[in-house]
Amino acid sequence: MKKLLFSAALFALFSQVSAQELYMPRNIKKAYEKGTRDISGKPGKNYWQNKGVYDIKVKVNADTKIVSGSETILYSNNSPDELKTLAIRFVNNLHKPQSPRSGYVSKDFLSDGLTIKSLIVNGEKYNISSDFGTVTSVKLNKALASNSKTEIKIEWEYPLSVQSGREGQIDPNTFFVAYSYPRVSVYDDYNGWDMLPHSDRQEFYNDFNDYSFEISAPKNYVVWSTGDFLNPEEVLQPTFLKRYKESLKSDKIIPVANESEMKSGLVTKQNDWNVWKFKANHISDFTFALSNHYVWDASSVQLKSKRVSVQSGYKVGAKDFEQYTGWMRYNIDWFSKNWPGVEYPYNAMTAIQGYADMEYPMMINDSTVPDDLQDARLTADHEIAHTYFPFYMGINETRYAFMDEGWATTLEYLIGIDHSGKEAAEKFYKNFRVKRWINDPSTEQDQPIITMSTQVSGAGYGNNSYVKASLSYLALKDYLGDALFKKALHHYMDNWNGKHPIPWDYFNSMNTGSGKNLNWFWNNWFYSNYYIDLKINSVSQNNNTVDLKIDNVGGFAIPFDVVLKFDDNSTQSKHYTPEVWEKNQKQLLLNIPSNKKVKSVELDGGLFMDYTPDDNRKDL
Repeated sequence: MKKLLFSAALFALFSQVSAQELYMPRNIKKAYEKGTRDISGKPGKNYWQNKGVYDIKVKVNADTKIVSGSETILYSNNSPDELKTLAIRFVNNLHKPQSPRSGYVSKDFLSDGLTIKSLIVNGEKYNISSDFGTVTSVKLNKALASNSKTEIKIEWEYPLSVQSGREGQIDPNTFFVAYSYPRVSVYDDYNGWDMLPHSDRQEFYNDFNDYSFEISAPKNYVVWSTGDFLNPEEVLQPTFLKRYKESLKSDKIIPVANESEMKSGLVTKQNDWNVWKFKANHISDFTFALSNHYVWDASSVQLKSKRVSVQSGYKVGAKDFEQYTGWMRYNIDWFSKNWPGVEYPYNAMTAIQGYADMEYPMMINDSTVPDDLQDARLTADHEIAHTYFPFYMGINETRYAFMDEGWATTLEYLIGIDHSGKEAAEKFYKNFRVKRWINDPSTEQDQPIITMSTQVSGAGYGNNSYVKASLSYLALKDYLGDALFKKALHHYMDNWNGKHPIPWDYFNSMNTGSGKNLNWFWNNWFYSNYYIDLKINSVSQNNNTVDLKIDNVGGFAIPFDVVLKFDDNSTQSKHYTPEVWEKNQKQLLLNIPSNKKVKSVELDGGLFMDYTPDDNRKDL
């Protein structure tokens, strides 16, 4: 009987959702028609995604700054389509002078880019030019059949850029080696081959692949990497091997190697080249770093199902990075138990002091902020929060950055309340996030969040992706309440972890998970040109009731408090969730009981900062 009632409720919900259909681009509609996506929010019965198994051998020459390698990819075409071309992506070609970029770069950023020495597909050699940008299409002599496996072999090399950002030379003897190998671009159910170039603004979209890496590093260089460290006995000398292994089962922070030990040649085996081996399965990217002088700290944290290794590599004397290992232990535990309340999905997390404030699976590359530990800590919070969005969830950041940056910003705020207190977290969120948007009335700030990220530039890109998206998630949390919001969020995450969700999968999953038709909310927050601007139209007190008319000038359905101040200078505050805007998003009539004479009325949006706060107060 319960099952029948639940089915009936779902049918009613889907009927409502269908009746208030959200706009979908034509290609997304086709995906739903083909059954690869479903209005329930789940992957459709015909959902598929392609996959590569990568076996990579890479060498980093510390003298020439050349990264060279060979890889074998066993690529599974799980799509229903015959693939007549193969799209190859190499993000680091962004450094080539002729590549399109979103902003100015210095000469130290530029390089010759990738040289492909050999490309072999199913035993057939292709003469491929290295003269391409961040993605190119190779016409195949024999198409890749549907539901077939293909062996691809590539030999390549490229220079590490002198200027370090997301990757490159942090200093002459420290390198962050990211996006370091040519990969098969994503072929998906709604766009086919992903041929969008990387411009250094929008981020990334990758398949979930299996990776085995053998990294050849010079003597005395330590390597930190994505994945499980397979051969510490082969590359570390006994004292440091013992310390490293101790860290894998300890809650204490273990100084594996200090600067003088790193420089003395005591840490690694004294071969001219050491081969460091790592492996990770079903992840969207793989990266590593190496240095011959960075301090190496390590510890671990026990979760419900596993113990996670936590490591930091940094320059001696970096006051914030001296705290990073402890911060990361706390982060991983807190995110697992609180928000999003899903156990950290990997076996390791490593922070490297660099310049990017950038996330990668199981690694972060953060700049140092030694004079502001709160800022530094919130950066770590944000980047580690990205573990869930986009890595666990497989989000297409290139097109829909709000699906990951908005969540990382929200999680950064929520964990900040816990470790810094509500007042400090709110102050940081408002000053660093909301003010940059709400106080800028320029046209680009009011583009709908659903706008493709490649079509939004400058501050408009950042505010759509980070600020407005985060506020929408916090508004929904306020609307549903913590318990129902978490239930719906977990429904979405259960549906799509390890897969490729798009915004409509999020909307539909949250509708189903909450048991509510939230399409009015999605239309309000994601499809509109709205901003935040409430105005008290009129207020009067009649007998024991305060009658309040509020205009929603900006349009967003936000939560707010009504604060009544009485003649005796006491105050009364009443909270209203975004639900009050469901029927009429332009104007609201409130009748608030009050036995005292009211002197003034004020609207307080808290984090939801008002564009014109002066009209949020009226005296009686």
